[in-house]
Amino acid sequence: MLATLVARDFRNLAPLELRLAPQGLAVVGDNGHGKTNLLEAIAYANLLRSIRGTRDVDVIRFGAPSCDLRAERGGDDARATITIGIDRATRTKRVRVDGVETRRLASALGTIPSVLVSPSDVALIAGGPAERRRYLDVLLALTDATYLHALTRYRAALERRNGALRRGAHADLDEVASWEPALAHHGGQLVAARARWVATWASRFAERCEALGEETPVALSYRTSIGETADITATHAREALAAALAARRAHDVRRALTHDGPHRDELVIVLGERELRAFGSSGQQRTAAIALRMCEAATWRGHLGHPPLFLLDDPFAELDAGRARRILESFEAAGLGQVVLVVPREVDIPEAFTRLDRARMQHGVLS
Repeated sequence: MLATLVARDFRNLAPLELRLAPQGLAVVGDNGHGKTNLLEAIAYANLLRSIRGTRDVDVIRFGAPSCDLRAERGGDDARATITIGIDRATRTKRVRVDGVETRRLASALGTIPSVLVSPSDVALIAGGPAERRRYLDVLLALTDATYLHALTRYRAALERRNGALRRGAHADLDEVASWEPALAHHGGQLVAARARWVATWASRFAERCEALGEETPVALSYRTSIGETADITATHAREALAAALAARRAHDVRRALTHDGPHRDELVIVLGERELRAFGSSGQQRTAAIALRMCEAATWRGHLGHPPLFLLDDPFAELDAGRARRILESFEAAGLGQVVLVVPREVDIPEAFTRLDRARMQHGVLS
């Protein structure tokens, strides 16, 4: 759980030193006063980057030279403190865990594990394939160090092969081909891990959508450029990807782009017989997004042995009362641990969360 959060010059937040109770906190405040910025500061100790996808320097308060965050993880045998400093002038980020500066940022990822649920999650469903690839990559990289290593190496090899391809008619085919073994090796690991995760969670994802009130069957699958992925191993994925890269090398040269690999694959969500992103209502898309977040939390639970911190950003906004009630019941059934809930009004705090300590956010000041 999160025991303490200290923030200085992060977004619009006033200097903050917050101690959280084991059950968590409910924060009330009008929109635009900094509630989501508080959640972003907490999530930074998990992702080491903005949940909004902005540059590091963009989280520094306007006019300030730098910002600092310190988060302390509680627990009898799992205490840790992460300190993050971002400097505007040098555009550098320094991270320390228990006072020791990390040489590789990857080693500090997931120090304060958290799952964020917000209305903007609808982009997971309604957005393009890149949104869902990022969902898989972030989740699997945070919970599996081998996946993070493969992802880093794959992206580096892909950048170099695409660089060689961009020379067009002047591309050196031998140079293009030289990056294919690395792409196939690391890409095969990514494909196998993604396919394994989807196989594990597809049925439970469908069950959660049904429990949340979706009457039409919802299906989750993984679509790749190398064909069927059921029970695929990293070795088989590597061989199939190597063959595809070689077969399409001339085509890639003409197009100046690598067309095969996990960077082109997709997590597909189907409602009935049609893709949910194109044909689902906003309520159905929100339901599916929350079901994905619940699968994310359950993945963390399997990895940690206990629930992650839940960050709930006005999670029931724009949902009808029936859907909101079923979502809340599903949260409770999943066994929530520590929760930080932010809402615009006190009446928006569900009864199940009235046990939480209360705070108010106004003009960036938490009181």
